[in-house]
Amino acid sequence: MSRVVDARGHRCPVPSLRLKKALLDRPAATPVVLLATDPMARIDVPFMMAELGGRVLSIEEADGVLTITVESSGVPTD
Repeated sequence: MSRVVDARGHRCPVPSLRLKKALLDRPAATPVVLLATDPMARIDVPFMMAELGGRVLSIEEADGVLTITVESSGVPTD
């Protein structure tokens, strides 16, 4: 079951930071869904996931809300 991180109404870097924190609390390869209204999340999240060794499964947008689903292969703690 995927976890949902609701970062609607927050600006960069808050959505990415909340997503990273959620990934730290999840086993690898467990989907996490980010809800964000900041259009920069469309750029920031894929970049962050590439740095962390994870991947973006999907990016959808409806009514100004981005729904970004990701999974990690294990997020470094440093």
